[in-house]
Amino acid sequence: MEKLKFYIDGAWVDPATTPSTLGIVNPATEETFAQISLGSRLDVDRAAKAARRAFATYSVTDVKARLFWLEKIIEGFRARLPELARMMTLEMGAPITFATERQATVALFHFEEAARVLANYRFEERMGNGIIRREPIGVCGLITPWNWPLNQVASKVAPALATGCTVVLKPSEIAPLSAMMFAEIVDAAGVPAGVFNLVNGDGPTVGEAMAAHPEIDMVSFTGSTTAGVRVAKLAADTVKRVAQELGGKSANIILADADVKAAVIQGVHACYTNGGQNCQSPTRMLIPRAQRDAAFAAAREAVDTIRLGDPLDPASTMGPLVSQAQFEKVQDLIQSGVKEGATLVAGGTGRPSDVNRGYYVRPTVFGDVTPHMKIAREEIFGPVLSIMSYDTEDEAIEIANDTPFGLAGFVQSSDPDRARTVANRIRAGRVYLNGAPFDRSLPFGGYKQSGNGREFGVFGFEEYLEVKAILGC
Repeated sequence: MEKLKFYIDGAWVDPATTPSTLGIVNPATEETFAQISLGSRLDVDRAAKAARRAFATYSVTDVKARLFWLEKIIEGFRARLPELARMMTLEMGAPITFATERQATVALFHFEEAARVLANYRFEERMGNGIIRREPIGVCGLITPWNWPLNQVASKVAPALATGCTVVLKPSEIAPLSAMMFAEIVDAAGVPAGVFNLVNGDGPTVGEAMAAHPEIDMVSFTGSTTAGVRVAKLAADTVKRVAQELGGKSANIILADADVKAAVIQGVHACYTNGGQNCQSPTRMLIPRAQRDAAFAAAREAVDTIRLGDPLDPASTMGPLVSQAQFEKVQDLIQSGVKEGATLVAGGTGRPSDVNRGYYVRPTVFGDVTPHMKIAREEIFGPVLSIMSYDTEDEAIEIANDTPFGLAGFVQSSDPDRARTVANRIRAGRVYLNGAPFDRSLPFGGYKQSGNGREFGVFGFEEYLEVKAILGC
């Protein structure tokens, strides 16, 4: 499969210069099944200028017109949802059931939510001796990751288009094919030329060119904290708005009054969502010290229910990691946990015994993890859980906050008021109480080195708006 063109100014076009190509690898088979072109600064420049031209007219379209295009995208998305899900399974290894029910479906939710917010949003309101007006910020450079390849595209593109902004998108070069399919949906929806543009490429070339480009007014980036810092520094010279969703090392505090067995089993599965390749995963489980043995037994029970296998098999509940590099990183971190003296409760290094190809990792649980250990400090991005013990509630909260990250937190308690009190003390942008489900309307984003800005719902919508005061009217 060759996908060598970029989508710029309403058409699929060849790269500006003779490009290098990159093979897209199926992580379950380790076989290259597609080729893309890697873009250059010239391609970014062409896309940014097309977006700037389109912004002049698209930014002043009325709500009715933008709702029409959003609905057309939603219709196209629904029609191709099984196809989109299968492509994500092939490019990044998510099991097909998960890719359909979560990866693709939640991405669709973002467009439905953006349309809902747009339909009721007040872009002007009277205040004091004037009017407060909210206007689209301009051309938006969107840089998205491989772990939720379509969800993160949708969480940025949907509010950008809804607010009247125009877009240059760089999907992850590791998993770009679902985003290219999405570009086909945008094209078929009749969105005006130049409003949405897609350029494939790597971070150091295309990503950095977008962050620095003078025609781009805002950069929204999801990825590692290291890369996010680089994006922010490059964007500073043109004083862009920068919105970032970066790393996480979320704590799951299981309080003494919780049903420990149920909470641990639920926490293991939450940690392993998307093969552990999930920025808000509760990778640090905090348990009362007296519940250590019960927690370990429950964790083993949870691991035993995981069906690791061919991601195209609907019965598989966990597939491979996305790449050889990610596989090796996770193996190194598992080995560091062993070396530093953590108790190996389940899993360990190497592939599962019955697997001889693919980037499969054994679902792993460590116990007796202490806050200074590498596995307790670093974002692993694989199916590795660290169980840590505490003696008092204050100590649990202190451990939870002892991290440079602050993306999410989790609290389990039979007393909702107690859970809420603990949640208030966790330094994170989102806290889930007692297994609360995902809510697309509530804001998502981090404290500290987990980023700035918010996505989803009205908060994500307003990231793409400037505020203007008009006085004397």
